[in-house]
Amino acid sequence: MVIPPAPASPAPASPAPARPALARPGLPGLRRLDHIGFTVPDLAQAHQFLTEVLGCEYLYALGPFRADDDWMREHLGVHPRAVMRQLYFYRCGEQAVFEVFEYTAPGQLAALPRNSDIGGHHVALYVDDLDRAVAHLRAHGVAVQGDPTASSGPSQGQRWVYFLSPWGMQFELVSYPGGKAFDRLNTQRDASQGSTP
Repeated sequence: MVIPPAPASPAPASPAPARPALARPGLPGLRRLDHIGFTVPDLAQAHQFLTEVLGCEYLYALGPFRADDDWMREHLGVHPRAVMRQLYFYRCGEQAVFEVFEYTAPGQLAALPRNSDIGGHHVALYVDDLDRAVAHLRAHGVAVQGDPTASSGPSQGQRWVYFLSPWGMQFELVSYPGGKAFDRLNTQRDASQGSTP
């Protein structure tokens, strides 16, 4: 049996011009959070808390830094005669890197902002077992702010609690081993829409 030749195919069409990728707003090339920097009154006290209580890994130290010109104000936004005595770097868990400073400076403020104040903040650490982590903090004399709270709405599935460092900075423990409702809803929505880009 003879198989007839396939019909001639039309000339290939010129490729469609590539559509430019949809640009995301914001910083070009943004990939991830690199580190969190904060200033403490006593670097030795902070070191003990971060390594022995929280279990962060000490990485390295830099400093001291000072300048006789306006470099400190221009580059760091501090008093030009401020002295950065030293700074330590820590890795906490799988990702977070803390850059921890100890400064002396004319007019230095010692009061920490509350969460409700402008500039108020906290550092949240994810743990696998919230109750065990809270018991660990309490056994080390850490001021835990109340009992763990179960979130609702899009954060349902998460439990959290705040605690204070020895110098009064607010930290938080969070845990959501089964995921948050927000993540589950997005997964269900994506599955129902198929794998559209």
